[in-house]
Parts: sequence; structure tokens; C-alpha cells
Amino acid sequence: MSFPLLTVTAALPAVGAVLTAAVPAARRTAAKWLALSFSLATLVLAALVVVRFEPGGDRYQLNESHAWIPDFGVRYELGVDGIAVALIALTALLIPFIILAGWHDADPLETKSSRWRPTQGFFALILMVEAMVILSFEATDVFLFYIFFEAMLIPMYFLIGGFGDRAHAGGDEAAATQRSYAAVKFLLYNLAGGLIMLAAVVGLYVVAGSFSLAEIAEARASGELEMATNTERLLFLGFFFAFAIKAPLWPLHTWLPNAMGEATAPVAVLITAVVDKVGTFAMLRFCLQLFPEASMWATPVIIVLALVSIIYGALLAVGQRDIKRLIAYASISHFGFIVLGIFAMTSQGQSGATLYMVNHGISTAALMLVAGFLISRRGSRLIADYGGVQKVAPVLAGTFLVGSLATLSLPGLAPFVSEFLVLVGAFAAYPAAGVIATVGIVLAALYTLVLYQRTMTGPVRAEVRTMPDLKARELVVVTPLIALLLLLGVFPKPLTDIVNPAVKHTMSDVRKTDPKPEIEAEAAK
Repeated sequence: MSFPLLTVTAALPAVGAVLTAAVPAARRTAAKWLALSFSLATLVLAALVVVRFEPGGDRYQLNESHAWIPDFGVRYELGVDGIAVALIALTALLIPFIILAGWHDADPLETKSSRWRPTQGFFALILMVEAMVILSFEATDVFLFYIFFEAMLIPMYFLIGGFGDRAHAGGDEAAATQRSYAAVKFLLYNLAGGLIMLAAVVGLYVVAGSFSLAEIAEARASGELEMATNTERLLFLGFFFAFAIKAPLWPLHTWLPNAMGEATAPVAVLITAVVDKVGTFAMLRFCLQLFPEASMWATPVIIVLALVSIIYGALLAVGQRDIKRLIAYASISHFGFIVLGIFAMTSQGQSGATLYMVNHGISTAALMLVAGFLISRRGSRLIADYGGVQKVAPVLAGTFLVGSLATLSLPGLAPFVSEFLVLVGAFAAYPAAGVIATVGIVLAALYTLVLYQRTMTGPVRAEVRTMPDLKARELVVVTPLIALLLLLGVFPKPLTDIVNPAVKHTMSDVRKTDPKPEIEAEAAK
């Protein structure tokens, strides 16, 4: 294929970001429609990537390779497997909804200055993040991946610190302080992980003489490249540390509740449903493929960390009084399930983990965006300030309920399939871990249903009596997400057909096969 589809898919939102930022200050509406148009065009290209990808074909497809920095062995190499294709589709799908949901979030409160263009900057930054995330999913050169893995921190920093949630109980000054704290904490945590990863990237080049995934994998398979045990383990830890911060995994998670709490609801979705997926994706693509023996060596500790994330995140979600922070801690628990599925080292677990990345992105987007619509009406993030909403805004309450039920992985909704596969894979390899992880499911039912009960049911509070129901733009945002949760809940085959061949390759990287059921093993004797 001569047309550079992967490059164009990533470049289009970047071009859109530049053009959106250049729109004159007085043309805020034009800037919004321009950003939305570029996001929809990117979605069309992402759909073309899905159509052109052949699940039963080569591991990496639609490949592009060009010399970039030849003196250092750095190449511009792109390629996608089934896992990357699924996550590119998720990213391209969510960005238009994020833009529509944040349609008025960056409108300036003061319009006296003709030079101030917060609206243009807000949507330009979102498109720039999209471009960098897509390139991170496409990159098969380790150094190229590292550049965009780190570069996306810059627009995210400004989105969190410069365009925060206006529903802050402490007033404008307190809100600005909290936004600044959350943005700096996000940046410092991720920069620390990135610096350690940079040392590991350099170390990998010293050992392997290449940044290319394909070349390193071929050299290891042929026996030309053999890493010393301690060297491989140190390099693995350097990569994994950065990915565990991005994911995030306990105890490196503390930046997420602050960032999601202080950001606008659309930016909170961008963080947890899009950007954080780069961390778990990279565990599959880089940790397991480049360092298979070290991955097996670290598996017991990582599984313990994943279990702590599941239980810890769920327990803190139960005790939250802030709606957005509750969803943030719930996401920490869900990322624990994803990491558990990856390092269970079974095909069911890794397929479930990949599906979980997609389904968690859709379910969290649905719940957080509806929560954002709710908060914008009342002007408060505190659960105690709501009550009886379902009587005055039944459509809002109904969509909030579906999003909540998806968060607790109700059968019939998309997250159930992925969580079930993760648990099957965990039970097959580590039964005790599977038992502990099921406690997280019980706690998820507790925090989601209590959240719904306290905000939507009961007597109607005076402050919500005049609350309007969802408007047309908001229904356009929420309805497709709810429909996807229902469709993928009863018919996940389109996703599994794309993902499963890539999972087989990953299992081959670590030289693992699925454990045989005990009954079958006994019969064989």
C-alpha cells in the first residue's frame, strides 16, 4: 500500500490543531466546528485502518519505514497489530464526543480582550493530544514511541492547568490553585517515569544496537541477541515504571484523582479513556515483546500490585464525596483488572485486558460526560448536593444509570465481557488472585449503586427542582456511547476477531501456553 495511511491518520488532527489555534479570537464557533470536522475526518481514516487491517495476516500491517536519524539508528517506523487497531479506533471515536461535550467549557467568562482565544486553544490542545496518542499506538520504533509518549504531556498539562472545572466549591482562587497543583503533579509524576524510561531506551540501544521492534525481535529469535539476565531485568523495570505511572498502577496512581477532579469532564475522559491506555498498551507491545524473561520474572509482584489497585481503588471510591474523584478511583480499580489480565499470561486474560481497555474507555466516557452535564447544571461536584434528579431529569438519570451499570460490569453491557475474560484468565493461572479480584466486583456494585441512589433517587432537593433534562447536543454525545455499550455487550465478536491474533503473538513472545483444565489433565493420565 503506497498511501501512508497511518501517517495521515495521525497527522490530520495535528493539522487540525494548528488551524484551530489560528482562528481569530472573535470566531470561537468557527473554531469549534473546525476542530469537530477534523476529529470526524480522523474517525473516517481510523475506520479505514480497521477495514484495511487483516486479522489473520502479518503481525504488523500497513507498515511505513523511513530513515530519520540514521547516525543513531532511529527510523520513522509505523505499523499496527490488532491491539493497536482497536485502540486507535477507540481514540478516534471518543474525540468527537469529547469535543461536543466540551462545546462551551472553554468559552471565556470575560470577552473584553480581542486577543484572548481560550476556546481555540482548548480544542487545538485536544486535537494535538489525539495526534500524539495515535502515533504512540502506531510507532514500532522504540525511540519514536518515546518521543510521543512524553510529548503528549505538554498539551495535557495545559488542558488540566489552564481549563479546569468551573464547579469548584472554594471559588475561583481556590480552583486556580487546585488546578495548578493537579497539573504540576501530573507533569512531575509522568516526567519522572519518562526520564527513567529514557535511560532504559538508551540502554536498549547499547545492548541491541537498534530501536526497531522488528529487528530486535528477529535478533532475539535467531539467537543473535542475548541479553544478560540482570540487564534485561533492569531495562524491563525502566520501561514498566513509566508505563505503570501512565496507566496508572498503585502506588504510582496518586496524580490521577487530582487531575480528573480538577479537569473539565471532557478532559477527564481524555485522561483516563485515551491517554492512560497508552500505558497498558505499551506493557503489551514493549515490555512483553522486548523483555519476555524479565516479564515472567516480575509477574508475581505485578499481579500483587494489580490486586492492590483493584481493591484499594474500589475502597476509596466507596468513601468519596466528590462525583468526579469517585469515577477516578473507580478507574484505578479498573486499570488493576487490565494489568492483572496482561500479566496473568493467558490468552483469555490478555484478550480480556485488551477488550477492557476499549470497553472501559467507552463506559467511563459515558459516565463521566453525563456526570459533567449534571455538575454543570448544579454547579457542584459534591454527591450530597444532589437528590431526586430522576424525577426532574429522567433522561439524564437514565443515561447516568446505564453508565453506572457499565462501570460495575453488568452482564449485557460491554465491560462484563472483558472483566469476565480477565477473571477466567486469572483463575486459570493464579486462582488466589482471581478470588481476590472478585472482591473488586462486589465493591464496584457498592460504590456505583450508592452513587446513583444518593444523586438520582429520594426527595427532590430544592436546588435541582428546575434542573433541565439533557439537550439535543448532549443526547448526540451520550446516545452513541450507550448504544455501543449495549452492542458490544451482546456481540463482542468484531473486537475479539481483531484482538485475538495479536494476543497469540504476545503469548508466543513470552513462550507461554494456556494451562490445561484440571479435568482434562486428569483424563489424560
